[in-house]
Amino acid sequence: MERRRKVEAEFRLLKLAGLDATCYTDQMSSRNLFIATLFIAVSFASIRSALAAGCVWKVTSPDGHSLYLGGSSHFLRPTDYPLPPQYNVAFDACSQLVFEDDPKTGPAAFQALLKAGQYPKGDGLKNHVDPRTYEYVRRFFALRRVSEDKFARFRPWLIDILLGFPPPQFYQLGVEQFLTRRALANSKRISGLESTREHNEVFTGLSDRQAEALLLTLFINAGREGGRGVNMFEAWRRGDVELLASKMRESFRDFPSMAERLLDSRNRVWVPKIENLCRSGRTAFVVVGAAHLGGPNGLLALLRARGYTTEQL
Repeated sequence: MERRRKVEAEFRLLKLAGLDATCYTDQMSSRNLFIATLFIAVSFASIRSALAAGCVWKVTSPDGHSLYLGGSSHFLRPTDYPLPPQYNVAFDACSQLVFEDDPKTGPAAFQALLKAGQYPKGDGLKNHVDPRTYEYVRRFFALRRVSEDKFARFRPWLIDILLGFPPPQFYQLGVEQFLTRRALANSKRISGLESTREHNEVFTGLSDRQAEALLLTLFINAGREGGRGVNMFEAWRRGDVELLASKMRESFRDFPSMAERLLDSRNRVWVPKIENLCRSGRTAFVVVGAAHLGGPNGLLALLRARGYTTEQL
């Protein structure tokens, strides 16, 4: 009974959103669901315009050392190429690239995430979420002709990832993938700010209640009108990281601790590592999700508070 009371708020939100499994499926059948564990929801109705600024900054320490800090869109469309020229400026000036996690470990890390996202034999989703959540998920998949045995062993956060993950072709066009290919072709060092364990722990470290709330947030957001019409691709191109960070947080307004987990806590861990890179004497190009850069707890604000100057290219 206690557990049921704990999820009452989430179901009230579902009711307020006017959402049931049928309307969710109807709404989503006409478009792909692009909601990013790590990570940004984006709009596809856009025409690229020529913009002066980009999503890349030169960051200079009080003692004169510098590096480049870039905001990434983890997945892009063919029409988003070529990338804004600022990425090439920073790439040409750097001797090493640093991403959220090391792309060389990416495939193994994703396989580890998939494995961690499945309950052991004899256990399943039904034992870890409110019965109403389970019934809602069952109905949702039934309407899409997915049998219960296909998802019953998945943890809620893995279902969230699988529903929100973009088609592979868009992921392969993401900023990190493009820069990784260039770095390998130019023999530039590549590394990550996080280990595989740290990167995956954003999801694997969720409690049952947190994981359930994350999945409910996905369905709630799918039924909302807010944010539609905002062109996140164009915001990324012009480096409007304040808008990107704001929209990311808005998507977690019913689960703010997840925004803290995805953005703020990781930013605080990354800042000392970025400072060490700046002091290393080797010019680095650090590239992370663009939503990590904006807002009062974003990387740009945290670095400025430590005396660094930031110049948008």
